[in-house]
Amino acid sequence: MRSLADALPPEIAQQIDPDWRKNEAAYWAVRDQLLGQYQGRWIGFADGAVIASGTSPVAVFHAAEATGRNPFVTCVGREDEPVRMRRVSFAHDGSYPGEPLPILTLEFPPVSRAPGVTLDRVIADTGADASALPWADCQRLQLTAARGRPGWMGGVAGGTAPTLHFRVWVYLDGQERPCRLQADFVGNERILGRDVLNRLEMLFRGPGGEVVVNP
Repeated sequence: MRSLADALPPEIAQQIDPDWRKNEAAYWAVRDQLLGQYQGRWIGFADGAVIASGTSPVAVFHAAEATGRNPFVTCVGREDEPVRMRRVSFAHDGSYPGEPLPILTLEFPPVSRAPGVTLDRVIADTGADASALPWADCQRLQLTAARGRPGWMGGVAGGTAPTLHFRVWVYLDGQERPCRLQADFVGNERILGRDVLNRLEMLFRGPGGEVVVNP
């Protein structure tokens, strides 16, 4: 089976950790045996075994990555489904050429409990499965392809594009929260998706042009 990494730009694909490729291949060798117990669940797979499992992709991704074993993380039986990056409109950024968007200024620490990079104009997008940043921003966070985990991301029109998943955090309202970040090699929008938003209480005050976190 063709590796997910091979869909990435060649200069990025060649930097993917070879141990991740081994874990990906090993997963597919035993995938049919895993269907009975794990179908529809997210798992982290490394060194021939399931090392993390659950229903939350961000929780499983962080738990598996914390082992340092270059795990292959997927949803068993739904491996080819891309991370959906949908779009919903709220009222906030009046300069947007459509319905204004709610935007935030956020700090993204690439390492837990460490200083991060502060980025503005991050769209709070409840229609996105996960968060995403342009590749240039990922590089500002000092995220390298060797740290990334290949996958797919898809847009509202149904098209898909190769991506890298990164284990990072978002610092917001005095707390650090796990984030399953996608690298966007094509677009230039900064997206905060439900991997983080579902862990917050947010009030979108459209008429007042305001987003309130944990009101």
